[in-house]
Amino acid sequence: MATSRQESLLQIVDAHQALQVGDEWSSERLVLHVKYACVMSSFYSMTLRSQSCRNIVGTIDVKTPLDLKTIALHARNAEYNPKKFAAVIMRLRDPKTTALMFSSGKVECIHRYPPTTSSTEANCRLAARKYCRVLQKLNFPAQYDMFKICNIMGTSDVRFPIRLEGLLNDHSRFCTYEPELFSGLIFKLVEPKLTFLIFVSGKLVICGAKVRYDP
Repeated sequence: MATSRQESLLQIVDAHQALQVGDEWSSERLVLHVKYACVMSSFYSMTLRSQSCRNIVGTIDVKTPLDLKTIALHARNAEYNPKKFAAVIMRLRDPKTTALMFSSGKVECIHRYPPTTSSTEANCRLAARKYCRVLQKLNFPAQYDMFKICNIMGTSDVRFPIRLEGLLNDHSRFCTYEPELFSGLIFKLVEPKLTFLIFVSGKLVICGAKVRYDP
């Protein structure tokens, strides 16, 4: 028996399929496209998922305070400028990642990749383990603990121009749009809890996912 959530997802799919190619644009149509894209993301092939995903951010707690100056002096590919940023920036080539190491022991691992590169959350996890080993070699009693994915960012394209002012007028509760400061409209979707940066061209940037298969 279908749950209420499954029924609501099926209603979104049915409504999207009822759209006609020549239908006049409306903000409701855009919202339906966005929701449909979220639903169908669960059924896309792995290749398409990789193409739409742009970076993954994971965090770990190494369970020990870190002397950032020591790390910057003795570790390879590390830089530290406390006047600009209160963390050591360290990079790995394989997997290609950037880590932000804070004195509290928190490490953020940022895994960026082009659309032609296949990558998974497992690579982010592997990189986090490697950063932990680097700290251990520097005689920190670092532990690999509490790894979690805190953000997955992706991109998409609805393939039609978007009238951002109309979207703001009809859905002001969920939108922020200040064209003098930023050319995109910020749309916060309640279910699933995601943030979209929407541009006139029809391109979208999706932020806030914790797993790649959020419907």
